[in-house]
Amino acid sequence: MDLSERSSHQRRACPADASAHADVGEQTLKTGRIQIERKNFVFALKENQRGRFLRITEDAHGRRDRIIIPAPGLEEFRKALDDMVKAAEAAPGLADDGDTVGL
Repeated sequence: MDLSERSSHQRRACPADASAHADVGEQTLKTGRIQIERKNFVFALKENQRGRFLRITEDAHGRRDRIIIPAPGLEEFRKALDDMVKAAEAAPGLADDGDTVGL
């Protein structure tokens, strides 16, 4: 079974309400929601026994993906995001300077 087959198998093996169980022991401190084109993004600042973190959930066409950024890394994440916004706004040909942020 290759990686894509395992990933697909794991999704099918999980109950539909598995995401509800992931929130056990978490306290939501603040939430926000934005829609960009056909994608919805939910930002949830949460806290659990290991500390604070930001969970970003993307919901597009019924598919849900999440990333989690530990609170100590939020400033570095913001700086990298700011750099990407500047690059996206730059004139064509100037955005690709070959730099990798934080890597």
